[in-house]
Amino acid sequence: MDDAPATYVLRVQGALEAHWAAWFAGMVVTSDADGTTTLAGPLADQAALHGVLRKIRDLGLTLISLERRGAAL
Repeated sequence: MDDAPATYVLRVQGALEAHWAAWFAGMVVTSDADGTTTLAGPLADQAALHGVLRKIRDLGLTLISLERRGAAL
């Protein structure tokens, strides 16, 4: 199992403002024109990813997609 840092891109239904970035492990938060929000950035390991997913759940947001883009830069 590979727990090396990786870059993730998550899309959720609804608009979040950029100030949420600190709450989402410093990920870049972008509100998209179609009414969705993209969260993107490196996460240290699977535990950090699950933490972000938990926060999405706690806010009552619908997860649309999750993509792992390989090793963090």
